[in-house]
Amino acid sequence: MATATAAVPQTGVTALLRHRVVGKLLLLALAAAILVPLANARWASGTWPDALTVDLSEPLGRASDWIIDNRDSHPLFLYFFGHISNAVVLSVRIVYLVLLAAGWAGVTAAAALVAWRVAGVRLAIGTGVAFLACGLLGMWVPTMQTLALMVVAVLASVVLGMLLGLAAGLSDRTFRALRPVLDTMQVLPAFAYLLPVVLVFGIGVPAAVLATVVYAAPPMARLTALGLRGADAGVMEAVESMGTTARQRLLTARLPLARKELLLGLNQTIMMALSMAVIASVIGAGGLGDRVYQALASVDVGAALAAGIPIVLLAVVLDRVTGAAGERMGSGSSQSGRSGWKPWGYAAAVAVAVALVGRFTDRLDWPEAWLVNIAEPVNRAVDWMTDHLYSGVPYIGGTADWAGHFTTWVLDPVRDGLQWLPWWSVLLIVATLAWLIGTWRTALTAVLAMAAIGVLGVWKPSLDTLSQVLAAVAVTLVVGFAIAVAAARSERVERLLRPVLDVFQTMPQFVYLIPVVALFGVGRAPAVAAAVVYALPAVVRITTQGLRQVNPAAMESSRSLGATSWQQLRQVQLPLARPALLLAINQGVVLVLAVVIIGGLVGGGALGYDVVFGLAQGDLATGLVAGGAIVCLGLMLDRVTQPTERRTRKGA
Repeated sequence: MATATAAVPQTGVTALLRHRVVGKLLLLALAAAILVPLANARWASGTWPDALTVDLSEPLGRASDWIIDNRDSHPLFLYFFGHISNAVVLSVRIVYLVLLAAGWAGVTAAAALVAWRVAGVRLAIGTGVAFLACGLLGMWVPTMQTLALMVVAVLASVVLGMLLGLAAGLSDRTFRALRPVLDTMQVLPAFAYLLPVVLVFGIGVPAAVLATVVYAAPPMARLTALGLRGADAGVMEAVESMGTTARQRLLTARLPLARKELLLGLNQTIMMALSMAVIASVIGAGGLGDRVYQALASVDVGAALAAGIPIVLLAVVLDRVTGAAGERMGSGSSQSGRSGWKPWGYAAAVAVAVALVGRFTDRLDWPEAWLVNIAEPVNRAVDWMTDHLYSGVPYIGGTADWAGHFTTWVLDPVRDGLQWLPWWSVLLIVATLAWLIGTWRTALTAVLAMAAIGVLGVWKPSLDTLSQVLAAVAVTLVVGFAIAVAAARSERVERLLRPVLDVFQTMPQFVYLIPVVALFGVGRAPAVAAAVVYALPAVVRITTQGLRQVNPAAMESSRSLGATSWQQLRQVQLPLARPALLLAINQGVVLVLAVVIIGGLVGGGALGYDVVFGLAQGDLATGLVAGGAIVCLGLMLDRVTQPTERRTRKGA
C-alpha cells in the first residue's frame, strides 16, 4: 500500500518531465546556464557590439548613385524597367482621361449602376451618395487620380495573383515553394514595399503602382490557390471520368468551383491596393493620399479630414460591392433573373447617355458652387478641443495629459528596459518564446531576423519601435478581448458593433492618423493610439468568432454542473477558443506594427522616422536599412506569435 502511494508522485513527476513545454524549458535553462555567464563576461553592455555590425550606407549609397547616373543610359533601364515604367504611366493616364471625359455625372451614374446590378438598389443609392460626397468636399479630381491608379494596380495585381495562384493550386511543389514567400509578404508593413521600387523607378506614379501591385497581389494568389486546391473531389473525379483534358477540367470545373474564393481574393486585393495607393502618396502617387500627407505634414486636420472622408467612402463602397458579388457567386444566385448580359447593356447605355449629356452641356467638372468647405469648421473644432480638452480638464486631465502620462509611465520604461537589456539576452528571450510556441525552425528564424537588425546597425531604433508595438498590442488585447467577450455573450452588442467594425476594417491605415493628431498632437503616444484603433476591429472580430464557435455541448455540460458565467468563460470558452485567441494576437501584432511604422509621419520616431526621412530626403541608404529592419522585426514578431502546426507522430 505504501509502495503504491509513493509511486503516485513519481508518476506525476515523470509525466511532467515528459511534457513538451517542460522539456523545452529544461533544455533552455541548461543552455542559459552555460551561455549566459560566457556572454555576460564578453558583452555586458546592452548596446549591440560594433564588431558585429555591417555598415551598408557606403555600398547602398554607391548603388543609389549608380542607378541615378545610369537610369537614362543603361540597357537594363532603357529596355526593361523603362518600358514597364512607360506602360504604367500610359495605363494610368488613359484611365484618368477616361474618367475625366465621363465627367462627374457619368462616373457617378456608372458606379451606381454597377452597384445596382451587383447588390441592389440600396447599395446603388449609397454608392451614388458616396461619389457625390467626394465632389461636394472638393476632392473630385484627387478621387479620380486615386481611382485611376487603383484600376491599373488592381488589374495588374489580379493578373499576377491569379497566375501565381494557378501555379500553386495545380502544383504541390510550387505551393510549398510559394507558401513561405506569401507568408512573409503578408506580415511586412506597407512602408517596406516603397523603398525597393523607389530605388529602381524613382519617385513617381510607376513606383507607386508597382509597390501597390507587390503589396496587393499575395491575397489574390493565396485565395486562388486555396480555391483550386479545395475543389470538391467527387466533382473532379466525375469530370475526369468523362475524358476531359487538364485544361478543360480547369476551365469547366476548378475555376467555377473556386469562384467564391476568387471573388474574396478580388475583394481583399482591392482593399489592400487602396490602402497602399494612399500610403504610396509618400513616393509621388498623388491623389487623395497626397492631400492627406501634405495636410498631416502641416498639421492641418481640417484639410486632412476633407481628403480622408473620400478615402473611407471609396473603401466602403468597393468593399460592399465586391463583397456582395462574392456572396452572390457563393450562393449560386448568378443564374437568377437579374443575371445576363442584357441588363448590363442597358446599364452601360444609361451611363454613356449621362456622360454624353454632361459633355454636351459642358458639365464635366464639378461645379464650384456646389463645394462644401469643411476644413475651416473642423480646424475651429480642433482649436476648441486644443483649448478645452487638450489639457487642463478638471479631475481627468486632457488628451495631451493622457498622451504624456502614457509616454512617461509606459512607453519610456518599456523602451529603456529593452535598450538596457544585453543584446544577447534579447535574442535568448526571442528564441525562448518562439521555440515554446513553435519549433526549433521557428526559433531559428526569429533569432536570425532579430540578429539581422543588430547587424544592420539599427538596434536601438528597432527596440524603440518594438516598445511601441508591445505597448500598443497590450492595450489592443485588453480592450479587444473585453469587447469580444461582451459581443460573444450578447447578440445585441454584436449587432451594434458589426457596422462599426466593418467601417473601421475598411479604412486605410493612413486615415487613422487624422483623429489622433487632432486629439493628441504629435509624438509616440498618438502613433500607438492610431495603431490600437487600427488593430482593434480584427482582434474583436476573431476573438468573438472563436468564443461563439465553442462546442455547445461543453457549454451545456458546464452549465449543468452549476458553473457561473465567469467560470464558463475562464474554464471552458477561453481554453477551447485558444487557436482563435492566438490568431487574434498574431493579427493584432502584425496590424499594430504596420501603423506604428506609419506613425513616423506624426512623430512616432524610430524606424518609421528613418523610412520617412530616407524617402523625403532621397537618402535611400538610411531608408533601405530602416526598411530592412522593419522586415526583420515583422518576421520575428510573426514567428513569436504564430503557433506552428505539428504533425502528429506515432507514439507522441
